[in-house]
Amino acid sequence: MAADGRKHILAIGGGAMMPREDVPLYFELAWRLSGKTRPKMCVLNTAEGDNPATTLRFYDRLAGTPADVRHLALFPMPNVADPEDLLLSQDVVWVGGGSVANMLAVWRVHGLDQVFRKAWEAGVVLLGSSAGGICWFEGGTTDSFGPDLRPFTDGLGFLKGSYCPHYASEARRRPLFHGLVAEGALPDGFACDDGVGLHYVDEELAEAVADRPGAVAFSVRRGADGVVEETALPTRFLGGE
Repeated sequence: MAADGRKHILAIGGGAMMPREDVPLYFELAWRLSGKTRPKMCVLNTAEGDNPATTLRFYDRLAGTPADVRHLALFPMPNVADPEDLLLSQDVVWVGGGSVANMLAVWRVHGLDQVFRKAWEAGVVLLGSSAGGICWFEGGTTDSFGPDLRPFTDGLGFLKGSYCPHYASEARRRPLFHGLVAEGALPDGFACDDGVGLHYVDEELAEAVADRPGAVAFSVRRGADGVVEETALPTRFLGGE
């Protein structure tokens, strides 16, 4: 649970597990937010269909860190008797990337959409990358439906607005996001490239953070004239701490 008694979400634009030999700086931030010397951390890779290789990579990467790591798999059935009890007992929950549409459909079948709200409101620190960043918002851009990017509008809605990951690393993301916001298919929102995350405290954006120097997040909004306005946000480099 968060040390300050508030709700925390870290939505990362992608690339959070790169470089492969390092512990992601976002994890260290989440652990500090929990206030625990040995935080309990649950990993979900639902968006990849619970690929066991990805789950094993997390255990390997986090071996020797302060975190007490567990995982929740839903394929072919939950790997624990009570997923709600597991998630509500954690200090930090990580959600990996993949198909946000498939992930949320599976979560809803198992009632995890409501469980995550309970966990968030109870102070469990939530963080995730790409699909694991989009899911907390109302919607965003996704390749869940095929190689051509499309809008996704069925997020959990814990955070208002839309979210676009991989903003600079995938050439089609920026123009599509601008177009969707301009036409009202997606609400105003934020965009992050790989290595950049948004830290929300309660329902408000507290700051943008990055695991590499010079990386930034953007606010993307539709102006009164219908023209999209993109504004770079001040972004704190986590490696400078």
